[in-house]
Amino acid sequence: MSSWENLRERLIEDLCKVLIKTEAIKFGVFTLSSGKLSSYYIDLRIVPSFPGAFKTLIKIYSSLIKNLIGMDSFQVLAGIPTAGLNYTSVLAYQLKKPLVYVRKEVKEHGIGKKVEGLFKPGDNVMIVDDLITSGNTVIQSAKILREEGAIVDKALVLIDRLEGGKEKLKKEGIRLYTLTDILSITDRLYNLGLLEDEHSLAIKKQVKL
Repeated sequence: MSSWENLRERLIEDLCKVLIKTEAIKFGVFTLSSGKLSSYYIDLRIVPSFPGAFKTLIKIYSSLIKNLIGMDSFQVLAGIPTAGLNYTSVLAYQLKKPLVYVRKEVKEHGIGKKVEGLFKPGDNVMIVDDLITSGNTVIQSAKILREEGAIVDKALVLIDRLEGGKEKLKKEGIRLYTLTDILSITDRLYNLGLLEDEHSLAIKKQVKL
């Protein structure tokens, strides 16, 4: 196993600890923003309320960027409100990269901006979010950034829910970088005795492989 693979295993373990400690992952039946039913729910928006856990996730993002993606492969970070923006703001500060974000709704006052922040046409802008499901939010943000002149060919999330998002992004010319996926998290929690059989099976039925 390479040094990066060893580090990645440790980072996944750290992520799982954060999910349990902050109760950011829950099992049952939940309705997602898309209206779809899910057998689990991950809410990383709660993590910044736990400074130690928040620091851990920032370190994970930073490690992924430095070891997997490369600092020179992009000029600007774009956060996805709200969860993604929480992390991207800190990352941009630490990595000394410009920060922008795409508004969910165009401003109806002022100059009607779609994108907050500045970048130069031709800049490579990497989108950062907490997790990915269908990929529609990332794709929509990429479309707006591209309309403003950005090159958008990569996105970074911590968790892939394995519901087709990665494949959708690939069709749009965007490579998805992730730390792990829901199956890996499920297996780890199950082996630790933190997940019941019925919840483990429900999650495995939900993913698209």
